[in-house]
Amino acid sequence: MPNSDGFMDAALAEARGAAARGEVPVGAVLVLDGAIIARSGNRTRADNDVTAHAEIAVIREASAALGQERLAGADLYVTLEPCTMCAAAISFARIRRLYYGSEDPKGGAVHSGVRFFHQPTCHHAPDVYSGLGETEAADLLTGFFKSKRDAGAPAEPDEI
Repeated sequence: MPNSDGFMDAALAEARGAAARGEVPVGAVLVLDGAIIARSGNRTRADNDVTAHAEIAVIREASAALGQERLAGADLYVTLEPCTMCAAAISFARIRRLYYGSEDPKGGAVHSGVRFFHQPTCHHAPDVYSGLGETEAADLLTGFFKSKRDAGAPAEPDEI
């Protein structure tokens, strides 16, 4: 799996930053022509916006920076299998390749759940590569939710 330039490492750093802010630790970077052009972790709480997933945030940032809605030729590295909303945004943005770390059997929509890119209504399906940085991505999520449980915080099963 390609990670010679540390792109998944950068996404993992964004996930750690999200966790430090109290967000579910998911991070993403968008790469074009071998350079990171956008990076973010989840921002749903900080922005009071349920759509502020890491994937959506980097798509918005990259589109603004490039002055275009389509991101053909771009690659997205994300620490967790995208949900249906994010898979749709990836498709509509025409992202070339999706690399993700940990699978999400409950909320994922790429290899789990609805398998969005395999649906006949999907307009564009990126090349998908899973398992890149999987152990660290899964450990971040597990540790985050364990620390919430240990602190007596209410369960938040629908946050990912």
